[in-house]
Amino acid sequence: MALHQDLRLLANGSRPVDLNEYDTTYTAGLDNREQARKRRKLNIKALRKLQEKLYAHNQYAVLIIFQAMDAAGKDSTIKHVMSGINPQGCQVFSFKHPSANELDHDYMWRCYKSMPERGRIGIFNRSYYEEVLITKVHPEIILGNRLPHINRLEDMDTAFWESRYQQINQFEQHLHQNGTVIIKFFLHLSYEEQARRFLARIRDPEKHWKFSSHDLEERKHWKAYQQAYEDCINKTGTSTAPWYIIPADHKWAMRTIVSEIILERIGQLKPQFPTLPEEEQALLGKAEAALMGEVGG
Repeated sequence: MALHQDLRLLANGSRPVDLNEYDTTYTAGLDNREQARKRRKLNIKALRKLQEKLYAHNQYAVLIIFQAMDAAGKDSTIKHVMSGINPQGCQVFSFKHPSANELDHDYMWRCYKSMPERGRIGIFNRSYYEEVLITKVHPEIILGNRLPHINRLEDMDTAFWESRYQQINQFEQHLHQNGTVIIKFFLHLSYEEQARRFLARIRDPEKHWKFSSHDLEERKHWKAYQQAYEDCINKTGTSTAPWYIIPADHKWAMRTIVSEIILERIGQLKPQFPTLPEEEQALLGKAEAALMGEVGG
């Protein structure tokens, strides 16, 4: 079975998702690090050729979204999987704490203005999904957004969150109908593996910059975040914009699985290099003859 159809990874609204049932150590048939590295290398090579066709075809845009808990490997996955892509056809955006200007707009605005153009691949390291993840764990954040009728924590009831999920689904359906392919990855890390990676950052001076005491404070909310992700995936995983729940405890497997799914999904578009009309092909012949005359053969 192709990985983009693997029910151990896929969440498209066809069945309820319980994250406890998703194995964070699953390797999708990859036996070891070296096997995964070789396969990922082949995937990147094929993706590079496919991206060139996507760019020339200029009909579809591809939006790739990464969401995860801290230390799950979003940055490194983007680096290892997209390293072979032509930077002219690929854009990466990281969404952290919104600026004052961004807070003066609706929560979709800062992401919408960064959407990829036709022919390009856009990568979001975090996204508008933060507005139903971190804000659901820390709803006090929303009180600072000056939303109409949202003045107390009690105002963010079930109907409020259901409305946000609906807004996101409608937004993604709009993108889909206008030629944007959406590939959403949740890098599913275990509680124990996050602790090991935090320890590695603390013990390596070159990784100190990746760690802060805030990380440990957020770790205390692990169960709340898992519930927020589970709710989000169940409410926004659709047939046109499914979620892929990628086991993240083995980075070597995670990166290869991600590369495989991206390759499969873009390959489904069957992008082709444009074919010139006959009259323009005839002009190519004349241009070739003229240039050959200039260079002497």
